[in-house]
Amino acid sequence: MSNIGGREPALEKNYDDWTEYFDILGEPPYRADQICGWLWKRGVFDVNLMTDFSKKLREKMSETVDFSFPEISGHVKSNDGTKKFLVKMSGGTAVETALLRMGPRLTACVSVQSGCPVGCPFCVTGTVGFERNLTAGEIAGQFIVMERTAGRVINNAVFMGMGEPFLNTEATLGAVKMLNSPKMRGLGIRHITISTAGIIPGIQALAASGLGAGLAVSLHAATDELRSELVPVNSKYPLRDLMSALRGYQRVTGDRITIEYALFKGRNDSLENARELARLLHGLHSYVNLIPGNENGGGYERSSPESVLRFQSVLKSAGFESEIRTARGGEINAACGQLKNPAGGRSRNKT
Repeated sequence: MSNIGGREPALEKNYDDWTEYFDILGEPPYRADQICGWLWKRGVFDVNLMTDFSKKLREKMSETVDFSFPEISGHVKSNDGTKKFLVKMSGGTAVETALLRMGPRLTACVSVQSGCPVGCPFCVTGTVGFERNLTAGEIAGQFIVMERTAGRVINNAVFMGMGEPFLNTEATLGAVKMLNSPKMRGLGIRHITISTAGIIPGIQALAASGLGAGLAVSLHAATDELRSELVPVNSKYPLRDLMSALRGYQRVTGDRITIEYALFKGRNDSLENARELARLLHGLHSYVNLIPGNENGGGYERSSPESVLRFQSVLKSAGFESEIRTARGGEINAACGQLKNPAGGRSRNKT
């Protein structure tokens, strides 16, 4: 996000940045608590509404800080309560995000890039091309604008929207810190999950960060030949190296890893595929999320319910915890692999 008229973007400032900013202005440290409360807890980005600042201070802030905020320019809602939003950043870049309702709890699925360079053939996001990485503030700001629009607390954040988080690692981890900081949004770290296609340097960076956010890995196959077809980054980060990185991550963090496995008819859903997966994951403390694949074209069809159950039974017999994910948002193209940035930022409103 570029500075506008020489002003620094408010969205990119963390608590320490605000403390330093107000110190330069000769203001007391508690001003940083006040501004972070307005921005990150109340979702208010209009400085004129921040009435606990004097008029003179508000004018100074307006002159030196850009209070632009991501805007929701359209949304659709599915019968299961899932909402998909078109979110526009201050520079005009548009991304899609999703808000998932699971009982009384809400989960925000945020995007880390506009488009995606990974190019998984069953994923719509990869077909729209790659525009740019989002900044830390733009990523975390999606959560805040969805929460403000929902009018209620969002309980979880999953970095599973558009893009690959660990091809934008610095901004991704920065966004996690913003959402987690008690001085900012204050979302518990165990309520934040980052999903990767298997970018090893990013996995290592997450482990080294000590943040404690959850890690999910989109595996989708247990042999290099098949995985390279389904997840092209496997050619750079093959399974042997990836599994070594995951075990290293687990030695550092002690955390269980979620394995995401999308099932496609006749591609990766056979009993032998399941046995291969069980062998690959042996010794890794993991939880396997089985996802009936979404049909986005390209010859990839969703596995039948019977095939999914048979696949799961193999994993359970091998001692793995496994769950079949309930499809949400498919009717509005808000499910896994269906988010994109529409040409010209077009969307429609439907409540």
